[in-house]
Amino acid sequence: MKLSIVLSTHAAQFEAVAFKGDFAENVARIAGYGYQGVELAIRDPKLVNPTELQAVVRAHNLQVPAIGTGQAWGEERLSFTSDNPDVRRTAIERIKSHIPLAAEFGAVVILGLIRGISPQGQSHQQSMEYLVAALQECSAAAAPHGVKYALEPLNRYETDLIHTVQDGLDLIDRVGADNFGLLLDTFHMNIEEPSIEQSIRACGDRIFHFHVADSNRWHPGAGHLDFKSMLDALAATGYRGWVSGEFMPVPDANTGAQRAIEYLQSLG
Repeated sequence: MKLSIVLSTHAAQFEAVAFKGDFAENVARIAGYGYQGVELAIRDPKLVNPTELQAVVRAHNLQVPAIGTGQAWGEERLSFTSDNPDVRRTAIERIKSHIPLAAEFGAVVILGLIRGISPQGQSHQQSMEYLVAALQECSAAAAPHGVKYALEPLNRYETDLIHTVQDGLDLIDRVGADNFGLLLDTFHMNIEEPSIEQSIRACGDRIFHFHVADSNRWHPGAGHLDFKSMLDALAATGYRGWVSGEFMPVPDANTGAQRAIEYLQSLG
């Protein structure tokens, strides 16, 4: 099991990111706790220096398995499903702009709330048409570079678009791109899936990345989720990718990160 944890390269409003602030200092801490990777949350690739990021990460023998893009929604309200065509176009171009950095790191690009929320007065059908078209364009742009996109099914309280693994699999069929798959997150699955293990098995080789947080969105081991059972189901699909912590910094970022890796490693 390859373990990573989410680190934001810049200050962010999103609460379920354990580490924010001084990048080099946080990378050093993450490596010191025993993580093998660091998942980078990057709002805009123009705001980072890839060479500097790579140097810091490599200095601590870490890898970057994935790049999160959610801050483009959280900070700027960019969305694939906005009723404003200029916003939709900006969102698509922003996500395509992650391709060079993702290719350099060998990272999956995560698509979370960049999908947006259906604006008032816009039908769910229209939102889905916008979403499919955006995903097809982004996937086509990324494919020649060997870059994959992973859309994360999110719970009903955050968006009206794509809640379950089955929703995600249906979307994959509509998009029709080999480099488009899903990111599964145990926190959201606990809300939406009748059986987390069955949904993991159903997703199979379309799982491109995997997030862990407990039922209360704290670190694994702080709630009631059966991580041994879920991770066994994940392994049974043939998944050999990363298990990445995205959880609240409770009681604080460092304690949460330490407890998470200790708990996950204890599962064998």
